[in-house]
Amino acid sequence: MQPPVLLNIGGSRYETTADTLTQRDPGSLLAAALSGAAAHGLPTTEDGAVFVDRDGELFRHVLNWLRDGAVPALADAEYRQLLREAEYYRLPGLIDCISERIEDWDDKIGRSSEAELTRKDVIKCIQADKVRFRGVNLSGLDLSKLDLSEVDFSCGCIEETKFSLANLHKAKFGEVQASRSSFNYANLRECEFVGANLQESTLDRANLQSANLQDACLVKCSFIETDLRSAHLQSADLTGANLTGANLEGANLKGAKLSGSNLQGANLQRAYLREVDLRETQLTGAKLGGANLLGAIR
Repeated sequence: MQPPVLLNIGGSRYETTADTLTQRDPGSLLAAALSGAAAHGLPTTEDGAVFVDRDGELFRHVLNWLRDGAVPALADAEYRQLLREAEYYRLPGLIDCISERIEDWDDKIGRSSEAELTRKDVIKCIQADKVRFRGVNLSGLDLSKLDLSEVDFSCGCIEETKFSLANLHKAKFGEVQASRSSFNYANLRECEFVGANLQESTLDRANLQSANLQDACLVKCSFIETDLRSAHLQSADLTGANLTGANLEGANLKGAKLSGSNLQGANLQRAYLREVDLRETQLTGAKLGGANLLGAIR
C-alpha cells in the first residue's frame, strides 16, 4: 500500500496518494512536485508535507477533481476563483471543465460589460496594415494564439480576456483595464503596460523581456517562470504577486511594492532594487548576485 502524500495548502492539511496526484494530469505541478518539491519552488514542512501557498478551502475541489473528475456546482465568482487555482496547478482538464461552466453561466445571464467586437471581428481587423483598438471594450473574448503584434489596446477594457499563446510583440496596453486576464505563454516582448491594471491576471511563462510595466497594478498577478529580463517595473504594485522561478535579470524594480510577493527561485541578478521593501517578500533560493540593493529594506 502506498504511503499517504501530505499536503499543506495555505495552512489546510490534506492527505492523498501519489496515484491521485499523477494519473489524471501527469504534467501538473502537483505531479511534478512528487519528484522534488524544492525544485519546483515548493517548500516542505517539518512533518514532511509539501507546502503550497494557495487557497486551502478551494483545494478540496481540485483534489476531488483529481480523484474522480467531479466539478462541483458553484457560483460564478467561485468558478472564476477555482479557474485561477486550476491554472496555477497546471490542470488543463479542470481548466476546460470550469471554462465551459463559466461560458454557460455567461450565456444565461449575459455579461455586465459586453465586448464591442467578436473574435471574428478582431481577426478581420488585424489583417489591416495598422490596427488600433484604443479605448475599445474587448472584455471576455478569447484572443488566444492570434498574431496581435504592435496592436494598440491603450485605454481599453480587456478584463477576463484570453491572450494565451498570442503574439503581442510591441503591443500597447497603456492604462488598460485588464484584471483577471490570461497571458500564459504569450509573447509580450517590448510591450507597454504603463499604468495598466492587470490585477489577478496570469502571465505564467510569458515572454515580457524589456516590457514596460511602470506604475502598473500587478496585485496578485501570477508570473511563474516568466521571462522579465530587463523589464521596467519602477513603482509597479506587485503586492501578493507570484514570481516563483521568474527571470528578472537586469530588471528595474526601483520603488516597486513587493509586500507578500513570492520570489522563490527567481533570478534577480543585476536587478535594480533600490528603495524596495523586501521584509515581507519570499526570497528563498533567489539569485541576487550583482543586484543593486542600495536603500532596500531587508
